[in-house]
Amino acid sequence: MVEKYERIYAGVDLDAVRHNAESMARHIAPGSGIIAVVKTDGYGHGAVPIAKELEPLSCMKGFAVATLEEALQLIRNGVRKPVLILGYTFPDGFEKMVREGIRATVFDRETLKQLSACAGRINRENSRGEKKNPPVKARVHIKVDTGMNRIGIRPDEEGLSFVREAMDTPGVEVEEIFTHFARADEKDRGPALEQYRAFREFTERVERETGRRIPVRHCSNSAAILEMKEAGMDAVRAGIILYGLRPSEEVTGDRIGLRPVMELKSHIVFVKEVEPGTQIGYGGTFVTGRRTKVATIPVGYGDGYPRGLSGTGHVLVRGQRAPVIGRVCMDQFMVDVTDIKDAARGDCVTLLGRDGDESITMEQLSALSGRFHYELACLIGKRVPRVYFKEGKAVETLDCFEEFL
Repeated sequence: MVEKYERIYAGVDLDAVRHNAESMARHIAPGSGIIAVVKTDGYGHGAVPIAKELEPLSCMKGFAVATLEEALQLIRNGVRKPVLILGYTFPDGFEKMVREGIRATVFDRETLKQLSACAGRINRENSRGEKKNPPVKARVHIKVDTGMNRIGIRPDEEGLSFVREAMDTPGVEVEEIFTHFARADEKDRGPALEQYRAFREFTERVERETGRRIPVRHCSNSAAILEMKEAGMDAVRAGIILYGLRPSEEVTGDRIGLRPVMELKSHIVFVKEVEPGTQIGYGGTFVTGRRTKVATIPVGYGDGYPRGLSGTGHVLVRGQRAPVIGRVCMDQFMVDVTDIKDAARGDCVTLLGRDGDESITMEQLSALSGRFHYELACLIGKRVPRVYFKEGKAVETLDCFEEFL
């Protein structure tokens, strides 16, 4: 399975994903569950295989995505646990959301009215058919803005009024209420704790003044899961740490013992020796200072390997580091293998991951290339096949060009 992807493939360790989720479950507050964030195609790892691997776990309450299309992709591929769209959904998607049971994030009255009307319309249609289906409801999560200043209601009198209206809107079921931390990945936890207190006090006020409790409250993101156990509440939203990456350098993963999930592999396609003073690549930005053995790798920024690694990055060949020389091209780049004995065409190249005692992490690549590691993971291109491993064996592939091979 792997042999056909000599140019490049992204290996995704499903055992590591499961380990990260199960280890997380042991460290969150008792009774709390996990909402797995699989937006942007599972941070570039593949949303559907990740969701299918995690769905059987008892700790898994459901999944979160960013768009209607992402939610429908999960559902159409057999995911049955609840799927929440974290941001705004445009009205032309409301009918599909209600019919499919996709959870909507709400924070304005117009959305409530439109969802209510949509549910009513569907129920009237169903009542006219021969088969009597149970009434459908638009299931919603109320977003509270406690300091991110992005979307959401304020935790104040107006916000309370909105919650009351949502609870009383025909055809709408308020399942959950949540907020999002803006600075939980910083060493100073003060701002995040202030947001947590504001959210907790607001949800307590909702219950006290309405006499009704919204079943699930969630606020912890990946950083808070690692550093703020007290903020666990009824559920946590696990994003980047599911994939074995830390939210920032100020947050450790030691408590959970994160395992990296992705590796990137390629192969050398050409080797040549050049004399001192030879210019390498576009613009001649690298000039050899000695007789140099140059290897060409058939990968580039068109695959999501950052151009910012030009002259700063390195790869692993035969368990040794080989520096990137010259500019990374759209589809190829060159490395110096002079000091790697017997390096030759066909040798495996590790762009991300481990080879022997050496390793290259996503955090290292992002730092060297001036990118954010979330961004780097998400931008690994669709022409890079994903190969999924369990117990060291390839069990599935996702390849957008499979039908042409």
